[in-house]
Amino acid sequence: MVQRAGVHFFLFEDCLIRVPTDGLTPKFGSVLLVRHLPLQPGDVVLDLGAGAGLTGILAARRGHRVVATDVVPAYVECVQANALLNGVAGRLEVRAGDLFEPVRGEAFDVIAANPPQMPTPPDRDWSDPQSRTDNGGPDGWLLLDRIIRQSPPHLKPGGRLVLTLFGFLGIERAMEALRGAGLLPRVVAREDQPFPRLARERLDYIRSVSPDSAGLTGRPSTCSRLVLCGRKE
Repeated sequence: MVQRAGVHFFLFEDCLIRVPTDGLTPKFGSVLLVRHLPLQPGDVVLDLGAGAGLTGILAARRGHRVVATDVVPAYVECVQANALLNGVAGRLEVRAGDLFEPVRGEAFDVIAANPPQMPTPPDRDWSDPQSRTDNGGPDGWLLLDRIIRQSPPHLKPGGRLVLTLFGFLGIERAMEALRGAGLLPRVVAREDQPFPRLARERLDYIRSVSPDSAGLTGRPSTCSRLVLCGRKE
């Protein structure tokens, strides 16, 4: 008997996203990010690590020119298909590659990222596409640090890096990292969200590596999720 993969759809506002697997369905962090993107008329947007393309497609539907990148070829194809599905293929360009590599020498008004940031024990550091949507390195900061450090050359004057953060990873660490990269930091939004299933499975490990995990006592049902903005002067 031949097994056939199901088709998954995600609807948010006026955007319909088709995903090849349930694991690529936009999560709470992605929805929080798109609800609080500080877009201004005429902004050119980089959707970094686009996944299924929700952020970039919503920005394109609002009239912005968007470049979306992802290191996973199947996700690049997914974004291209969703751009066509949502009628924004003319305003959204999709490129394959790791973080800023596909946009070398280019600068944007807004860089938006919801990077994988779940603290990951060494024995769980798998490299398959589904694991890569969650795993953030030993302390969760592997991609966060890279994005913050590498973003300034890709921001126009006044440009904004906007990203999500699990509160237990350390808000002050994030603010210091943004300042260290020469960006003026601020908290755009903060929301208590359901405690992720994967975080429940790794709770003891997270408590051992995360500086702001003191509040994760007992069996936490929620955790703080933030949208941070770093503005280039």
